[in-house]
Amino acid sequence: MRKHFERHYAERIGWLRAAVLGANDGIVSTASLVVGVAAANTTREDVLIAGMAGLVAGAMSMAAGEYVSVSSQADTEKADLERERLELAQDDSSEHLELATIYVKRGLEPSLARQVADQLMAHDALAAHARDELGLSEMHGARPVQAALASAATFSVGAALPLALAWFASTAFMLPAVAGGSLLFLALLGGLAARAGGAKLVIGAARVSFWGALAMAATALVGKIFGAVV
Repeated sequence: MRKHFERHYAERIGWLRAAVLGANDGIVSTASLVVGVAAANTTREDVLIAGMAGLVAGAMSMAAGEYVSVSSQADTEKADLERERLELAQDDSSEHLELATIYVKRGLEPSLARQVADQLMAHDALAAHARDELGLSEMHGARPVQAALASAATFSVGAALPLALAWFASTAFMLPAVAGGSLLFLALLGGLAARAGGAKLVIGAARVSFWGALAMAATALVGKIFGAVV
């Protein structure tokens, strides 16, 4: 029999979320920082130093934030599994009934639901309850290190793009070059993320571009105001 193989978009949720978040933050935060500092009429060196500092600080912040956040999720999942393991040891019959009730609510006949519950629990009771009662699966399991590394790496790549624009653009055209180029990068990122996740390209590109433009406009305004005051 030929083996049937399917690839689902849900398999990409773990790394895709962290990667898109990291790259988006890298572009938006660094481009906004560069635009804001440049709008304050500072020197080219000051703009580049601020951008590099933003890249390093942002990458570390993303890694730490993702690691702590996903570790908390992993701790919660582990605690739920431990509690379920204890309940299985203390009251196995009630756990059989609980699992069967879940299958009845999903459309199975009560007798068939009990048979399914009995067979699944005989195979791996904890896995059956983790999947069908708690909604936990290996596909969606928390991976703190993977999330931290993906966020830090993609943030660095994203932040390097507006920095490269600032490096190669002349002082007179730095603002439009960084703003326009960064919006283009954001649109491409949104489109690629939408494609990878099975969503519409235009919607994915538009939503990240909108928030990126808003962030750069706000920091440019701050740079203009405080640059004039200082």
